[in-house]
Amino acid sequence: MRVITQQSLGGPEALTIVDAPEPQPFPGEVLVRVRAIGLNPIEALLRAGEFPPLLGRPPFVLGWDISGVVEEGPLTWRFRPGDEVFGMPMFPRAASAYAEVVSAPALHLARKPASLSHVEAAALPVVGLTAWQGLVDLAGVSEGDRVLVHGGGGGVGHVAIQIAKALGAHVITTASGSKRKLVEGFGADEVIDYTAVDFTEAVRDIDVVLDTIGGDTVERSLEVLRPGGHLVTAVAEEDVKLIARYEAAGMRFSGIAVDPDPVGLRGLVDLVEQGRLRVHVQETFPFERVADAHRLLDAGHLQGKVVLTV
Repeated sequence: MRVITQQSLGGPEALTIVDAPEPQPFPGEVLVRVRAIGLNPIEALLRAGEFPPLLGRPPFVLGWDISGVVEEGPLTWRFRPGDEVFGMPMFPRAASAYAEVVSAPALHLARKPASLSHVEAAALPVVGLTAWQGLVDLAGVSEGDRVLVHGGGGGVGHVAIQIAKALGAHVITTASGSKRKLVEGFGADEVIDYTAVDFTEAVRDIDVVLDTIGGDTVERSLEVLRPGGHLVTAVAEEDVKLIARYEAAGMRFSGIAVDPDPVGLRGLVDLVEQGRLRVHVQETFPFERVADAHRLLDAGHLQGKVVLTV
């Protein structure tokens, strides 16, 4: 099989395609013939050495989001050969998903909804589970809550808008003016163009803030929460001083580092099958053009996700 690996940290050109033996599944794992691979900004940071080395030093194989078909091999009762599956195996340990075949714990996969293509399904797990675990598991969003999603046009953000709406929330999001129609299409009730308006002057009495931006956005979000409100961040979860500021103000502060989660993955599938959740793919690239895909990741300001096809 072919895998995308790198021998050194660096730019997109560090990614190279090589031949490698197929993985041998452990008990409880299945072999998946990959059809599509979802790319995430963390992978560009790991490639360049700008993030704590989850995968150690090179050589390593990046990637977690996959969609594909179960192959013959040591199988569990969960799946059979030919089943179409998707998921985010192993995170934050190496799943080596930039490959034509991946061995994954069956518990970390779910059957792909028929309404999703492999490209769409591969785009969903990391962003979907991040949003689900933040809004459902940590914040407990419920009917009538006012939820502010920072970065609503991005990968996590556009899924978070839809999950919050499905939970019955009034959803406000920050996004650039060019993404207004996109986020409104996902159900945002109010859109704040952060390039023209300071969100702290535009909203108040927010029950839950979901942050995907970091920086001073997290600090200033304290100003818009109602007393006892809850900030959930995917990018500043270990800022001790910031946590202390929120707690001193009587607010809740939660950081989320996404986990493989069969319950959450099933929840995402249910929303997809109900027609209440879809995933936006900005662009797809063939496996051979992984460097071009990473250049797009490096450029930032994505609309939804970037996906490799295999």
